[in-house]
Amino acid sequence: MEPAEKYLFTYKGFYFQPDMASAEYLDTLEDFEIRDSDVFLVTYPKSGTIWTQNILSLIYHEGHRDGTEKVDLLDRVPWLEYNIRNADYISRPSPRLFASHLPYYLAPKGLRNRRAKVVYVVRNPKDVLASYYHFSKTSRKLEEVEDFGIFMERFLAGKVLASLWLDHVEGWYTHKDDFNILFLTYEEMKKDLRSCVLKLCNFLGKRLTEKEVDAVVDQATFNKMKADPRANYEFMPPDLMDHSKGHFLRKGTVGDWKNTMTVAQSERFDSVFKERMEKLPIEFCWDIHDEL
Repeated sequence: MEPAEKYLFTYKGFYFQPDMASAEYLDTLEDFEIRDSDVFLVTYPKSGTIWTQNILSLIYHEGHRDGTEKVDLLDRVPWLEYNIRNADYISRPSPRLFASHLPYYLAPKGLRNRRAKVVYVVRNPKDVLASYYHFSKTSRKLEEVEDFGIFMERFLAGKVLASLWLDHVEGWYTHKDDFNILFLTYEEMKKDLRSCVLKLCNFLGKRLTEKEVDAVVDQATFNKMKADPRANYEFMPPDLMDHSKGHFLRKGTVGDWKNTMTVAQSERFDSVFKERMEKLPIEFCWDIHDEL
């Protein structure tokens, strides 16, 4: 059941990718200097991270909205714990946008002064699982597990990158009062993107004109993003992504887990997750046709 050390290593009870982060670097994040204008997008993997990265980029960067700047997402909204391009985050001009999969207890302690902002996006875990499974086939940095049943058991046990979904979501929700945080669900973004963009703008203190909001919503639709190499991580080198097997952005739907899981597997999933999920103050949507 334990994942191979080639693909994952444990740091303070949490799984990271070994050749993209080190314990020494992660040690420095506790005292990472936080600015009041910083914005952190936090997710569990495959929960709409790239989508929300793109939305934040469109909200903050006029050049992205009007298509005049050819800057990819890794430079607009870089990863805090995976500084792939060795960027100098300290000298980065404000406002700085960051993406992260960190659990609440590994977040920089400066975030707890509640001035910088955290946007946390959560997605129903069956779709997360299905998306994670398909993504593992395209990523050269994740162990490919052909058998979905085996992959599901690893996911249910938290033996995957970013560890246990329940712990991640529960941790950020339980400690929400420690942070200046906005929670969004992937499903509400799918059902009413414009409302979510307005909610983000309000939380971030960003005043956009109606025309600018329209542009953000239009460019943040799944099909527009999938066609945009800057948004679809097509700049990732072949040693990180096997582009012949698929893309970062695959379907972007709600309820695709039904095309991957058997009834028995869905029931097995419920038997492990349901009790703790029922204690979370989130209404989970399992199908795009369900009412939120």
